[in-house]
Amino acid sequence: MKALDVGGLILTLVTVVFALLWAFPLYWGIITSLKPESQVIAKTVEFLPRTWTIEAYWHVLVNTMIGRWYLNSLVTSLAVTILTLMISATTAYALSQLRFPGRNLIWYMILASFMVPIAALIVNHFILMAQFGLINTWLGVVFPQLIHPVVIIVYKNFFDSVPKEFREAAKMDSASEWRIFSRIYLPMNWGVTTALAIVTFIGAWNNFLWPFLAVSRPEMMNVAVGITQVNDAFGVQYARELAAAILAALLVAVLYLIFQRRVTQAIMLSAGVKG
Repeated sequence: MKALDVGGLILTLVTVVFALLWAFPLYWGIITSLKPESQVIAKTVEFLPRTWTIEAYWHVLVNTMIGRWYLNSLVTSLAVTILTLMISATTAYALSQLRFPGRNLIWYMILASFMVPIAALIVNHFILMAQFGLINTWLGVVFPQLIHPVVIIVYKNFFDSVPKEFREAAKMDSASEWRIFSRIYLPMNWGVTTALAIVTFIGAWNNFLWPFLAVSRPEMMNVAVGITQVNDAFGVQYARELAAAILAALLVAVLYLIFQRRVTQAIMLSAGVKG
């Protein structure tokens, strides 16, 4: 028992040390954003500002288009989330409950898509969006982000687990497939839907590579790309850069704190599928 207590204490201390190491960059970024620039570039290391100021945040809010960037991120992230869930849920239902030619082929293609990294499709996506005239538009940002095979697989696994008696009873009452899907199968999986929605939204909000390539006009950038435009004629202003980064991450951080349990659930579901 004594040896177990010592081992538990050591494990706890190691965990605390790693937690502090993880949290320190976040702490340093917040503290730095609350310092005057003269203190930021000083040679001395100060863990607390000598002078507290929100000038960096005020500059970002007043002198940049962060409000427009937030709107762009909100619209595109919500669109990606809603469309991804609609497409994935209906596709998973069809693959799980319906019998039609090519069903197995489609399922195997979805499984095989895990072997293709999204980054490998960037050039094709850009060419297609350019041909459709969707560069520098919300639709051009949204469409290539709708590829989420893991969401389809998670939904299918849950639809497969629903007892067949529910479907048979509904068919006896002459219910259509859409009614069975929307009134029986989908309500049974609201918890999974909520978890997947949160994770999909956070992923779309934090996405940088594709929005960076698909948008060149500052007023159409999302917040992850827009904060790279926070600069100054006199060089890099570190406090302002960090203030912009913190404002960009604020919404996602709040969502995670509120829906932490759902986010954890979705990550476990995704990890289970990939495992």
